[in-house]
Amino acid sequence: MEKEKLSTQELVERYKDEVEYFSRYIPWFEKKTADMVARMYRGEGTNDTFAFPVYDATLLSFINEAGTASFINPNYRYIYSRYDIHNYKDEWRAIEETTIMNMEVIGGILSKYILGGVTKAALWKEAVQYEIFLRCLKKMKEIVEFWDKPLEENFDLLHPGQQ
Repeated sequence: MEKEKLSTQELVERYKDEVEYFSRYIPWFEKKTADMVARMYRGEGTNDTFAFPVYDATLLSFINEAGTASFINPNYRYIYSRYDIHNYKDEWRAIEETTIMNMEVIGGILSKYILGGVTKAALWKEAVQYEIFLRCLKKMKEIVEFWDKPLEENFDLLHPGQQ
C-alpha cells in the first residue's frame, strides 16, 4: 500500500467501518482459549486415519471476513522487519504502541496470522492463544473511538448460539 499523507480524520474514516464491523468479534475472542477454537479430528473407530485440525465456525468466519479487509497486507513481513517484531511479546508491544498514524502495524500483525494461517493453520490457534486477534481488535477500536465517537456494539451479528 502506498504511504499517503492523510489527516487524522481521513485515517479514521478509512478504518472506521471495518473496525466497527470486526469489533463484534471482541466478546467472542474474550471468551475463547486456543483449545476451544481448534481440535484434532482423527476419524471414527480406526487408528489409521490421518488426523487434521477442525476449527470453530466463528473463528473461520472471522478469518474469511478479515482476509478481505482493507487492512490486510500481503507484505506484512516488511512491517515485522521495520518495527523489529520477532515474537508474540514484540507483537503485543507493537499493538500497544500503535496510533492512528501507523495502523498498518496492526494490519501487518493480523495479516501474518490470517494469511499465514492459510498454509500453516496452527497460526490461527496461536493467534487465539496469545490473544493477538483480541488485542488487535481492541486496539483498533480504542484508536477509532479516541478520534471519533464510541462505535455501536453490534454483537448480535455473530452466528446464533455461538456468542
